[in-house]
Amino acid sequence: MNRILEAVQRAKGCDLEAWETAIRQAVLAAGANALEGLLGAVGCGRRGDSLLCTCGGRMKSRGVKTTTFVSILGPVSYRRSRFQCPRCGETRYPGDEELDLVGTTRSPGLRRMIARTGAKQTFKETCRDLRELAGVDVSAKDAERVAEGVGEAMERWGERERQELGRQQLPGPQSPKTIETLYIEYDGTGVPMVPWELKGRKGKQQDGSAKTREAKLGCVFTQTGFDDKGRPMRDRGSTSFVGAIENAEAFGWRIYAEAVRRGLFDARRLVVIGDAAQWVKNQAQLHFPHAQFIIDLYHACEHITALCRALFDSDVHTLNRYRSRWRDYLDDGRVEKILSEARRFLPKDTTSNKNARREIAYFDNNKEFMRYARFREQGLFIGSGVIEAGCKTIIGQRLKQSGMEWTVRGANAIIALRCITLSGRLEEYWESRAA
Repeated sequence: MNRILEAVQRAKGCDLEAWETAIRQAVLAAGANALEGLLGAVGCGRRGDSLLCTCGGRMKSRGVKTTTFVSILGPVSYRRSRFQCPRCGETRYPGDEELDLVGTTRSPGLRRMIARTGAKQTFKETCRDLRELAGVDVSAKDAERVAEGVGEAMERWGERERQELGRQQLPGPQSPKTIETLYIEYDGTGVPMVPWELKGRKGKQQDGSAKTREAKLGCVFTQTGFDDKGRPMRDRGSTSFVGAIENAEAFGWRIYAEAVRRGLFDARRLVVIGDAAQWVKNQAQLHFPHAQFIIDLYHACEHITALCRALFDSDVHTLNRYRSRWRDYLDDGRVEKILSEARRFLPKDTTSNKNARREIAYFDNNKEFMRYARFREQGLFIGSGVIEAGCKTIIGQRLKQSGMEWTVRGANAIIALRCITLSGRLEEYWESRAA
């Protein structure tokens, strides 16, 4: 450290940035040396109890082995005892287990730093920021491996939690209800995948092929108050997210467990908001049969446009007039009025007639989920803006940038990492690891 300071003082001119950088490097190096000293008594020494192998055998000491790991201070070496099972040959390093270094050459602090930055930006940008801001050198591949590894560990943590929540006993009918209104929203969005993850899958391309796979994302939040215009307001900091590329059944249990964790059984009112996709309604009916299901107003308005195009495609003036008129009806929840008027305009053209009847069936089958005036009177949200924004921020901003292609494993790891981070549960996860 003194040599660094002397060299800085002898240098000609005044370059404050160079001085800062040099001193930071010296401080980090000194910190790494201090950390090595602290670890001297952790990794090796006599054990008061015997070490058992997973096979049940008693493991034998095989001396001491030195290893080097990378910390937020730089490379650090330490000596730790090595044990081996004479029965099956498995090797364990108790020091690595105590320091959370099993199967990795990155310290918990560095893994946390990489995971946090890798959740927000590309792995190349992660490397540049860590070098610039923390003085830590990692490769893009290292950043990818560490960030995805942390995301997979978070997913395993979440899965254990979901299993525990699934074993919870239902409360009695007289249990107190402490949450005014609990909302559940979920939707799907495409994630670009590597070609081999898309083989045999149907898609939206002209040739029927696929370029993406659907990531399902869900959120849970609460609402107790209203703004000065009487509109419902989401409780600050109450939104949590879950998501993955998986089938509807698996996702249904995922969002159900999150709802249980957030107080499903403590809510006076339960509301599920989504589009009218069959998987969305199926999971709502299966897991939340007592909830008020609401079709997002924005999605319903899109179907008003599709209906008008099927009925009045060649007459733009009439199309715009009825689209505005029927949207007003829809806003009031008067779906039957839309249906009665639309049926009078069914076209003779076979294709247009088929499209129009499909849209009419959409409104007829879902009219009870579109009583928007009534829902407003009850003080409820009628739009799925929270999950729409979540699809853009959690999935789109990180996984759908130009040129990106993901494996299911990699995408799910980053989705888990971002969901935990944006749900405000990052500290909870790291505390569970430390425990």
